[in-house]
Amino acid sequence: MAKEIKTQGTADFDWDALALDGYTAAERSELSDRYLGTLKSIEEQAVIEGTVIAITDREVIVNIGSKSEGVISRSEFGYNKDLAVGDTVDVYVETQEDKYGQLVVSHRIARVHSAWNKVNEVLKTGEIITGFVKCRTKGGLIVDVFGLEAFLPGSQIDVKPIRDYDIYVGKNMEFKVVKINQEFKNVVVSHKALIEAELEEQKKQIISGLEKGQVLEGTVKNITSYGVFIDLGGVDGLVHITDLSWGRVNHPEEIVELDQKINVVILDFDNEKKRIALGLKQLQAHPWDALSGDLNIGDKVKGKVVVMADYGAFVEIATGIEGLIHVSEMSWSQHLRSAQDFLKVGDEVEAVVLTLDREERKMSLGIKQLMPDPWEAIEGKFAVGTQHTAKVRNFTNFGVFVELEEGVDGLIHISDLSWQKKIKHPSEFCKVGEDIEVLVLEIDRDNRRISLGHKQLEENPWEVFSETFKEGSRHQGTITENKDKSGIVSLPYGLEAICPARHMRKEDGSNAQVEETLEFEVIEFNKDARKIVVSHTKTFEDIEDNRPNKGGKSGGGSGGGNANSAVKKVNQSNEKSTLGDLDVLTQLKNKMEGK
Repeated sequence: MAKEIKTQGTADFDWDALALDGYTAAERSELSDRYLGTLKSIEEQAVIEGTVIAITDREVIVNIGSKSEGVISRSEFGYNKDLAVGDTVDVYVETQEDKYGQLVVSHRIARVHSAWNKVNEVLKTGEIITGFVKCRTKGGLIVDVFGLEAFLPGSQIDVKPIRDYDIYVGKNMEFKVVKINQEFKNVVVSHKALIEAELEEQKKQIISGLEKGQVLEGTVKNITSYGVFIDLGGVDGLVHITDLSWGRVNHPEEIVELDQKINVVILDFDNEKKRIALGLKQLQAHPWDALSGDLNIGDKVKGKVVVMADYGAFVEIATGIEGLIHVSEMSWSQHLRSAQDFLKVGDEVEAVVLTLDREERKMSLGIKQLMPDPWEAIEGKFAVGTQHTAKVRNFTNFGVFVELEEGVDGLIHISDLSWQKKIKHPSEFCKVGEDIEVLVLEIDRDNRRISLGHKQLEENPWEVFSETFKEGSRHQGTITENKDKSGIVSLPYGLEAICPARHMRKEDGSNAQVEETLEFEVIEFNKDARKIVVSHTKTFEDIEDNRPNKGGKSGGGSGGGNANSAVKKVNQSNEKSTLGDLDVLTQLKNKMEGK
């Protein structure tokens, strides 16, 4: 029978009885306390100092006073080629013990934390720091500051514009922290800020010694579209584009180059705003002072168009000497036109001097004076009574302006457009740009005016109409409109007549309406005024027309009156039936319809 073995629970086991180190329990407790006393109190996510105790090709072992050492990748110390055993370095405790029981620390994160605290402190104190320019980026440079990447804008590299950023890459430079974005952890530094204070003091000293009219040597620092900035040795001045040359300058690059040394004269300066106005052209004599004294009004000159405007062209006849050719002096034509219709920038022209003011340095020129004046021989070319073809240029309420040739315009009065048609506005008769036949009626050479006519090219039909539409004759007519209590009646041959309101009553007692075609009797015909007055009522009733009785009224009773009326109607009927047989009217009608 097997022997029974008794076992004891682990909770009651005396582990100290197994100790083989020879220490008593009291001694062992003392040694444990002494060991724990050598360890530091380590907090996670904190930056502490550690000591390098070993360096391998891939790792750096750091003692931070914990139970285990921290192992950091060698790459995190790439910036420090002189790292050695015994050096003190900052480390960031990420965790005291990972799942493998290993302490996890980082030197890179510790540098970032430390650097961020330092740059914030430097921003407050304004302390000057040193950084390493790592590389170029868009608009500036990337700088290593305390292990952080900071941005150095191109405008903050130096007080003068920098055209080549690459010359700064790989160099150590001094900076001031000028801006920090706490949210995005961005840092902006400036090298320019370090030298501005010193330059400001230099500017005060330089400006205090300036005088107007003083000539200084400077270096072209920057060229803009409006002028040139000159470095006068610590202070900048501006030569405006208008002070570069006495002549026209399209861009300052035509006159100077970057880094060019030139002499300039001080025109003005402002002590408070530190602004200095400089001049370059003032070092040369004004071109007008060298203008030949033999040049007089009426002389011919040659030049180049340098500036165009709607009202004229500026022509440079010598460097810095310009004359204006007004648009009215470019052509004998009186029509409103733009100067661009005649000239353009760069054209070489010959002109005549019209005015010359040497004191005001102004000159006006003309080019039409080199062409014959069409009005000199106007009577010979456009004699009174001659017929010509003209071009319609524009209208007025009273007539049409036409051009006979370049520089010779004439007026056709609205009353001289047509013998028959009542024209309210010339635009009803013709259009701008059309050709029209005209007859010269009158010439006023002194005032450059010509009166023209169009209707005069045709026979006056009113001479014939005086027989056809004599008083008492009857004709078919159509009422076209009512105007001023009268009706406008359209008669044969395109004529219009007036029918007073009281003469528009029809035989049934109603009044004639627009578009009605009725028979009308002529009660007045005025050839000179081209006026015809008709009546419909008189075709069936003998009424007074309020005109003087030219032939006298026959006396007698009512029978005699009725007899006279009957005879009159018979005569008028006979007269009406024979009108169409008149040869002259047939020819006139054919001519008008053919037109």
